[in-house]
Amino acid sequence: MIVALLLDETRPASSIEIYFARCLGFSLLTIAILTVMLTGSIPLISSISEPVTTEDSDPKAPYALPTLMVTSIFHSASAFYAYTRYVTTGQGFFAIAVAASSLLASIGLWCVLFASSNGKISRRTGADKRTTGFPFANSEAAKKHAGKKAL
Repeated sequence: MIVALLLDETRPASSIEIYFARCLGFSLLTIAILTVMLTGSIPLISSISEPVTTEDSDPKAPYALPTLMVTSIFHSASAFYAYTRYVTTGQGFFAIAVAASSLLASIGLWCVLFASSNGKISRRTGADKRTTGFPFANSEAAKKHAGKKAL
């Protein structure tokens, strides 16, 4: 069976291969629809007065963050697989697949990192207390320590 899969000559697809290819296509469409529904992008009720958030306490989208994590991992793995196929075959379609999957994985990672919490806002300065210098400058901390000298 393995030798038959490794043959270079072209042959028509068997009926079981067509069946599995179509089942894979339908399952990917189903997973895409479930992903959109579980993240809260499509409301499951007819009236929503407040927007959907990724907070754990939000009853409108309780599976938003886990769904986002799983789909980001999936797109990262897809990008890696498409990259290895592009390196071995050199076909341009795989380069497009690498770009598309990498874009979707990076958007998911961005949402997990920056859109999953409101942050801790200081009442005095109005700045986020959890800010650091990476990858953005922390101007509020620089203002706070501007008058002090280093020892």
